[in-house]
Amino acid sequence: MSIKFMYITNNIEIAKIADDCGVDRIFIDLEQLGKEERQGHINSVKSHHTISDIKAIRGVVKKAQVLVRVNPIHEFTDREINRVIEYGADVIMLPYFKTSREVSQFLDIVNGRVKTCLLLETKEAVEVLNDILIIDGIDEVHIGLNDLHISYGKTFMFELLVEGTVESLCSAIKKFGIPFGFGGVAKLDSGIIPGKLILAEHVRLCSSMVILSRSFFDLTDYAGLDYKSIGLDFERELQKIRCYEQWLNLKYKNFFIQNMEELNNIVQLEVHRRIVKQQ
Repeated sequence: MSIKFMYITNNIEIAKIADDCGVDRIFIDLEQLGKEERQGHINSVKSHHTISDIKAIRGVVKKAQVLVRVNPIHEFTDREINRVIEYGADVIMLPYFKTSREVSQFLDIVNGRVKTCLLLETKEAVEVLNDILIIDGIDEVHIGLNDLHISYGKTFMFELLVEGTVESLCSAIKKFGIPFGFGGVAKLDSGIIPGKLILAEHVRLCSSMVILSRSFFDLTDYAGLDYKSIGLDFERELQKIRCYEQWLNLKYKNFFIQNMEELNNIVQLEVHRRIVKQQ
């Protein structure tokens, strides 16, 4: 089964390009509550999308699904979710939950009207994961490395990948037959961690989905170019990833062991660099 690739944008023209190029999901990010407090000290993507963006993107996307990340459970969650469904979301993602009660509340509000995806990104949720996964109505789980590594007090989000935390979570989710994914992926040969190393881990762990990260495509890198040129580059880079995924599916265990060793070495160097920088 092919990995679903998701791209975060509320730009109509870029959404058209992503859709035409074969991105599986356009990701609208409404989450704001508590995010700046949690991630303000790191260089993470903090979107400023609005609920009206759902209608706008829904109106131009022809093939891709529209996934919407709502806010964590709050006083007006039911109102927010109902509007998100009304405006055309295909999948709704719940972020930053800590208890099975929050998950149940989310699923009760959605009530099967659209697909649901849990964004697993707190150590509290990890501790009660089995209690969460037995709840009916969970269609997917995505492991959010940014907040999860903060929750565990790690220096770098990919530490969770090389030390086995992500693999352990994937194994737990897999036992319940629920599709899952984790983190984001850069271009094959760019990013702090080259995308090819991360993509190999997705294939090894039988991941079903990944976000195309800011390192994969950052619109600010294309200042002055027309959308046709931007689209050609987007398509070329996505094709590289698709082809590499197919190639990975033909590889044997030894390849993935070597990939893990290379990934671990790069992550450890990056962790050391960050620790030294903080001193």
